[in-house]
Amino acid sequence: MSAGEKVVDLLEVTGLCVQFPRDRAAMRVADSVSFRVAEGETLGLVGESGCGKSVTARALLRLVPPPGRIVSGRILFQGIDLLQLPEREMRRYRGRRIALVVQEPMIALNPVFTVGYQIAEGPIVHGMMKKKEALAEAARLMTLVKIPDPERRVRDYPHQMSGGMRQRVLIAMALASRPSLLVADEPTTALDVTLQAEILDLLKQLKGEFGLSLLLISHNLGVIAAAADRVAVMYAGRIVEVAPVRALFASPGHPYTAGLLRSVPRFGEAGAGDNGRRRRLQAIDGNVPDLLHLPPGCAFHPRCPDVMPECRNHTPMLRPQAGLDGPRAVACFKYHDPEGNPR
Repeated sequence: MSAGEKVVDLLEVTGLCVQFPRDRAAMRVADSVSFRVAEGETLGLVGESGCGKSVTARALLRLVPPPGRIVSGRILFQGIDLLQLPEREMRRYRGRRIALVVQEPMIALNPVFTVGYQIAEGPIVHGMMKKKEALAEAARLMTLVKIPDPERRVRDYPHQMSGGMRQRVLIAMALASRPSLLVADEPTTALDVTLQAEILDLLKQLKGEFGLSLLLISHNLGVIAAAADRVAVMYAGRIVEVAPVRALFASPGHPYTAGLLRSVPRFGEAGAGDNGRRRRLQAIDGNVPDLLHLPPGCAFHPRCPDVMPECRNHTPMLRPQAGLDGPRAVACFKYHDPEGNPR
């Protein structure tokens, strides 16, 4: 996006809350989650495993696995609140306008159907193409996602393909119905480093060719740094910081974000130091809290090096923060008091 270009939000999520019943209580997996994805933008959603990223992704398509349910919030897609649509109308959005790429191809792909048919199924179901035309389109998409010999491999079954090829099939499936927004949930997790780079390059290329917006979900900061325009950092079900990717990596605002960046291995840091001893990675102290038994106040306060008295009793809201490098929002009492007044 050029500097003077007007930013138009394709997706705007406000106050999204998703909860699961557990032990006669309600576990809130996504709590007051708010973010936006502009047209043509890649937003990275990053956080530790179990923080609520995947549930948030599925909530966008109203596919939260039972007994989980969306209890509040708004999901505006091109100005339409998806949470207010009847289920029959919502089906027109799933796959057709918003497509999901999941992280486990062998679970997502049906073992008894050919990959060509599974790619073609979306356009057929949405009434975009007849079967013969859709199968030809499947071969073309397999070419686009760089699967060799697509005319032959459309007849393959998932077990006949490598992990990297199956991931490419999922991407082709997601693109088949020409969506505006692609939600990629940990698309490189099970792949080796070389294949991860190939899949990221492929996503960036296809994003330009198809005019997509991309929500890229990962626990890997390297993946986010390589592909995202902006980053939303998630902890214990809440967004704690949103910032342009370069600004966030250069000067993290939230103590959790800073801890994540310090824990990333860097060339030379894990090797022998000047005195011959190996240097340790700087892990974040403590453990990720149980979402059913979150501490009062800020969920990060038991692990935070900058904890203040108000952190133990009040939950900081995500607020715009102009004092940091780049336009961003941070949920931390380092920058505002419990009433929202700047410090």
